[in-house]
Amino acid sequence: MTNRAPRRTDFLVLGSGIAGLLTARKLARLGRVTLVTKKEAAESNTNYAQGGIAAVMSEIDTFESHVRDTLVAGAGICDEAVVRLTVSEAPARVRELQELGVRFSEREAVIDLGLEAGHSHRRILHAGDITGREIERALVSSVRRDRNVSLLENALAVDLLLDRGGACRGAYVMDRASGRIEPIAAEATVLATGGAGKVYLYTTNPDIATGDGMAMAWRAGATMANMEFVQFHPTCLYHPQAKNFLLSEALRGEGGKLLLKDGTRFMARYDRRKELAPRDIVARAIDAELKRTGDECVYLDMTHHPRAFLKSRFPNIYAKVKSFGIDMAVSPIPAVPAAHFFCGGVHTDTSGRTSVPRLYAVGETAHTGLHGANRLASNSLLEGCVFAHRLAEHLASPSALGRATPFTAKPWNPGRAVTSDEAVVISQNWDEIRQLMWNYVGIVRTNKRLDRAWARLELLRREISGYYWDFLPTPDVVELRNIADVAMMVIQSAMLRKESRGLHYTLDYPKPKASWRRDTFIRRKPGRR
Repeated sequence: MTNRAPRRTDFLVLGSGIAGLLTARKLARLGRVTLVTKKEAAESNTNYAQGGIAAVMSEIDTFESHVRDTLVAGAGICDEAVVRLTVSEAPARVRELQELGVRFSEREAVIDLGLEAGHSHRRILHAGDITGREIERALVSSVRRDRNVSLLENALAVDLLLDRGGACRGAYVMDRASGRIEPIAAEATVLATGGAGKVYLYTTNPDIATGDGMAMAWRAGATMANMEFVQFHPTCLYHPQAKNFLLSEALRGEGGKLLLKDGTRFMARYDRRKELAPRDIVARAIDAELKRTGDECVYLDMTHHPRAFLKSRFPNIYAKVKSFGIDMAVSPIPAVPAAHFFCGGVHTDTSGRTSVPRLYAVGETAHTGLHGANRLASNSLLEGCVFAHRLAEHLASPSALGRATPFTAKPWNPGRAVTSDEAVVISQNWDEIRQLMWNYVGIVRTNKRLDRAWARLELLRREISGYYWDFLPTPDVVELRNIADVAMMVIQSAMLRKESRGLHYTLDYPKPKASWRRDTFIRRKPGRR
């Protein structure tokens, strides 16, 4: 360990997706910002977003329509005030992205608005089918040019720094190459670490999505909300050589049909909206059909469109599936559901404040109340934009943080930890957690499955905790500890909700109950590691 003075900054932002990058850029006007990201700055869930960003930009569309679509998808527990706030601010945030250099697709010099499941109008701004990549390109470029932003790539936050009063004063950060852990002290810390798809065996998320911000916040005593609502995207490419490749919602928005192996179209049996039903309904329908037929996948048919249209509208998807020998212009694409998005997270207000003083959360890490029990397609990038803006506006107030007590960050103390020679423990527990979450806490749940998952996870978490404190942490150990904590939160929240609503479907309580039309809140018990 080094003896140099701890690094200090005004604002510490953890994560480099759309929410983290916009937050860092806006806070740079107020002071020094340190932006920490696990890999390269552009590696984030945002970078993999294919669909787009929802906003009312058409004369035939209305805020009321967007609000109504969001509330319907959210299955009764969206915070309507938050929904209205987000929808009304959407056009301004879209224009801001354009001013930063984001190039949305146009058709005849007019922005091309796409349609996705759950939307009653075309309101999805996109950049072909690589919208996230285009947004990341523009925002990363903007942040790199800002002298007030220090970008730490290939660095991993391990835990939050707390003062004696329980306020967050920064974080311990690990250099992934050397394994060295050092504190970074900050006046305000922002969690923008994205989601936790890697808690599940099958996911559309990149490998970095291990729920780090959620886990660190929970360990710091933050209130967590609605962790049972995990969105499974209905269509992930099913191919032995494909990894985490999403087949965008926009495919069904452009008339894509879901077929069984024998060519039967089945969605009409589950919802009058067929393939344009919300994601939870489509994912459960596919899951039910696969269990009924014993087939390994369903098929997404786009062959009613000419090849030229498919290559123009979906260039990334067309090229990707073509690389696996599938020409989507003539053959349906094999698809299965996969874990995609966490509607719950660290509970915040509309300024991004958590229950822990000086700790903020934005993007998928946060629970703002926008998504309710099921996220409407393409509202996630919008949420990141709106609440990054509101967080920065809040912190611009001189009284936002209150008076700070003196604080000196202590160096990382490894105690008696030694270098591990049992890395197999990490891979074994990693695989076991993801398998049990997929089998027991997936698209369809039961009390018995949740009980089994809880019992097994308790044993695994004790084993992981012992390993964490006995051996010097590595990036893999830190991420394993985090997915174990997030898995525990999902199970605990699912066990508390005695109904089926939105993304939480249990065979023991198959109907929603009016008495459960509320959020699920959990907090860590004091004294537990």
